[in-house]
Amino acid sequence: MLLAGGTALFTTRGLFAEELMATPRLTEGPFYPDHLPLDRDNDLIVIGDSTTPAVGEITHLTGRILTKAGSPVRNASIEIWQCDANAVYLHSRDSNGKKQQQDPNFQGYGKFETAADGGYRFRTIKPVPYPGRPAPHIHIKVSQNGHELLTTQCMMRGYEKNSRDGVFRAAGDKARQELVMADFKPVPDSKIGEWSANFDIVLGRTPDDRQMKQ
Repeated sequence: MLLAGGTALFTTRGLFAEELMATPRLTEGPFYPDHLPLDRDNDLIVIGDSTTPAVGEITHLTGRILTKAGSPVRNASIEIWQCDANAVYLHSRDSNGKKQQQDPNFQGYGKFETAADGGYRFRTIKPVPYPGRPAPHIHIKVSQNGHELLTTQCMMRGYEKNSRDGVFRAAGDKARQELVMADFKPVPDSKIGEWSANFDIVLGRTPDDRQMKQ
């Protein structure tokens, strides 16, 4: 069954044990920044003290990082990165040839550390498609205590070209594809056309799991 407001699915083991399905791993590229920006906060719309916002539809991305047992993962580091509204990434292999198109006001990368409830939040832009990747997406990486735990992507539920996207298909069957999608919904009463999306992330293993087996 679906978690209320989220995308995590339950799977049953035995008669009584019930756990969440782990979010599928998906490719990191392209393009994890080869040079991280000086401003690495969770607001990708405005860089530093600038008053000029990024081009694009503002999106509030929120969610929780959970174990398969449904427990929140605190002190986890979550990174996101994505291309700007003109489909240019914060990476020299992409941006060097597209300086005229690149949005200088889009941070392109952000980082957040979860609190006791495992929650995270970012303000970014609604993702856009580009040649070779027909499914709009936001890249995500989760780490804890120096251990990289998961790299995945968040895509838009119901987007008509998702099925043409090789990375989306690589998530697996329909049940697993559901785990890499979020509902992008208009923010009620927003005067500037903002969006919200909730994307819960379920980790298959955490550093605590490894310590318990040692």
